[in-house]
Amino acid sequence: MKFLPSQLLYFLQSKETTKKISALGKFILFLSFLIVVYSILFHFLMEYEDRHHSWLTGVYWTLTVMSTLGFGDITFHSDLGRLFSIIVLLSGIVLLLIMLPFTFITFFYAPWLEAQSRFRAPRELPEDTAGHIIFTNFDPITISLVERFRQYQRLCVILTPDIQQALALIDQGYQVVVGELDDAEVYRRLRVERAALVVANNDDMKNTNISFTIREITSETPIVTNADQAESVDILQLAGSTHVYQFMQMLGQTLARRALGVSPRANIIGHFHELLIAEAAAMRTPLAGKTLLESGIRQATGVNVVGLWERGRFERPFPDRLITPTTVLILAGTADQLAAYDQFMQHVGELTAPIIILGGGRVGRAAAAALQTKGLACRIVEINPELIETDFDYIQGNAADLNTLLRAGIHKTPSVFITTHSDDLNIYLTIYCRRLRADVQIISRATMDRNISILYTAGANLVMSAASLAANTIFNLVISNKVLMVSEGLNIFRVKTHPSLVGKTLRESHIRENTGCTLIARQVGAELILGPDPDQILGAADELILIGTADAEKSFMSRYPEVG
Repeated sequence: MKFLPSQLLYFLQSKETTKKISALGKFILFLSFLIVVYSILFHFLMEYEDRHHSWLTGVYWTLTVMSTLGFGDITFHSDLGRLFSIIVLLSGIVLLLIMLPFTFITFFYAPWLEAQSRFRAPRELPEDTAGHIIFTNFDPITISLVERFRQYQRLCVILTPDIQQALALIDQGYQVVVGELDDAEVYRRLRVERAALVVANNDDMKNTNISFTIREITSETPIVTNADQAESVDILQLAGSTHVYQFMQMLGQTLARRALGVSPRANIIGHFHELLIAEAAAMRTPLAGKTLLESGIRQATGVNVVGLWERGRFERPFPDRLITPTTVLILAGTADQLAAYDQFMQHVGELTAPIIILGGGRVGRAAAAALQTKGLACRIVEINPELIETDFDYIQGNAADLNTLLRAGIHKTPSVFITTHSDDLNIYLTIYCRRLRADVQIISRATMDRNISILYTAGANLVMSAASLAANTIFNLVISNKVLMVSEGLNIFRVKTHPSLVGKTLRESHIRENTGCTLIARQVGAELILGPDPDQILGAADELILIGTADAEKSFMSRYPEVG
């Protein structure tokens, strides 16, 4: 109740609300006037029938008849009086039972509810807000990023012009501010000049307007935008965007980089200073069928196997773990060590059959271009003739048709990329291709993160989504060089040694047992120590580099939160 005066004040500030209340007041005045007239006529008609009642009784009779209560204790005996009663009754039905509720709801109750909703939806952030991240669209990228930033206690604010969407997001636990995306005053109320980042993931034209609007206020705050078209990159940069990405293009390139069945060499996917993280497929190599201990990788190259990726499931690198044809090894080492791994695998022949890409959209074309850059042959299957370009080798036809897949070379290809924007179709094609080729590598795109596990179950070896890729890219702009997404749901991250771990050995810390994360390296000053000795003591100045699933990372950050 203590907010009622504020809500009333906010409610009455609107000119439109004032007009509606005025209309409601006029209706009530007319209704009151009619009740008075009926009460007077009741008095005279009763006198006409030689019956006497007080003026208050006249008001009482009028209200009971108009409201259809009809107690029946006072009735007319003449036809004129009964005709008058009918008129009062019908007017009461129309005015009291129909028009009054409608007028009250339309001119008072509905505006009051709207005012309460507007009052609940914040219009600005506190003046001392700083270091926050502003989002101008609620989409899968925003959902993923907010979840990540919450682990690091970073405030995320979603700007939306839609009050109903704002209230729904508030109920879901999001921090929301209501305002127009192209209003400079809105960004001032968002304290944009002190924000750590603005993420504009709308269409290209709207992103351009947002960037221009923010640059009217500040030239310092970084702005990240997504460009749907290549031609928009320069325009967005001129408008003031600090970082412009083409996430669909990036997804295609990332999928191509993970065509692990094509070459047995280590594929570098990220780094922490001189520590390189790479993937290496066991498919069609002498490693398949051996345990990690029998493989002799560390002894021969110095590279550490820090995890294994088995069709969407991350497994710890126990020495007796069997390497299967579908296993992807996650390696950590220096550039020299990874070069030694390539030398170790040099006698394994590379595959030359064209890679098949199902879907000739932006992601498929980007994957094809990346493969061609590596000198690898590929073939795109596309049913829509408008998407067919002369730059690539195309097979026009339905990817779900057996004859089309046979023409594309399904029985010889080492890898199949499934890149359509429909998860339903991707799941179908994954099952179909897996049925045709049990040994082929299937790399699929997921539009919605909730379908990632389904695609793995359907038979995909690797699944990537644009939302997660974009979220990881943007996340690293704020939490600089601290997290690397190896694949969906698997992260490598760097943290300072928590005070509760200082002075303990790795063996005593029980990090793996308590959180599910594995320590792969320690940064001690300028020295990077790979494969740390479990009996070495963790120092206060050490930085720990760990690998684990998203849930394991969350468990680690919950148990050992960042200090200071």
